[in-house]
Amino acid sequence: MFKRFLFMLMGVIAIHSASAQEGFKLGLQAGLPTGDFNERIGVVVGGDLGYMWAPNKTFDLGIKAGIIHGFAEEYREGTILEDLPSYQFAPLAASFRIWPGKKFSFGGDVGQAFGLNEGNDGGLYIRPQLGFQVGPQSEVNFSYTSIDVNEEKWSTITLAYVYTFLSARHFR
Repeated sequence: MFKRFLFMLMGVIAIHSASAQEGFKLGLQAGLPTGDFNERIGVVVGGDLGYMWAPNKTFDLGIKAGIIHGFAEEYREGTILEDLPSYQFAPLAASFRIWPGKKFSFGGDVGQAFGLNEGNDGGLYIRPQLGFQVGPQSEVNFSYTSIDVNEEKWSTITLAYVYTFLSARHFR
């Protein structure tokens, strides 16, 4: 029941953000697992949709929702081939970015990652990032993702491309 409530809340936030039309960020990332899931997961892909406010030129604050999919490795012991399960998460997080210069940012996301596959309860989601602006509306960022999953730690290193949609007020 609680998970359904949180998913509904995430949907309401996404819809509210979509109607606000101020500063959307769409990100696509790919990466590699480290730590506890390194031998079970081969590669990780994901996507984010976020809404960022810029109260001043050096600080951004916002919300972000996304999806993370970890593709399972095949495990072979002798002649037996075992398919390990893939892992999926739906993170919902608060985001912040600090821009010490025009082309460089650092910051992070903190929130909850909801487990989407069987036996995956999800957990605390932390994602520190370094970003480099590569165009007027785009950036590349490097991040480390950490999710507490049951008694284990999901951790990945990822590379992402982020595109910022201009708001309606920029076209006036």
